[in-house]
Amino acid sequence: MKNDDYIVLEDYLHKIDNLCEECKKEDESVKQNLIMHGYKICKSCNLAKTIFPI
Repeated sequence: MKNDDYIVLEDYLHKIDNLCEECKKEDESVKQNLIMHGYKICKSCNLAKTIFPI
């Protein structure tokens, strides 16, 4: 890996916020769900979508 690639990746990681796309609240679980599942929603919105998928 080149040094330039590391700098770009490092800059990108600082731009990730913890703002849920559904309820617009800030929560730590947003970043966790983004890494694990690929979407930016909090735990409560994830649970609501699981129980009520409509």
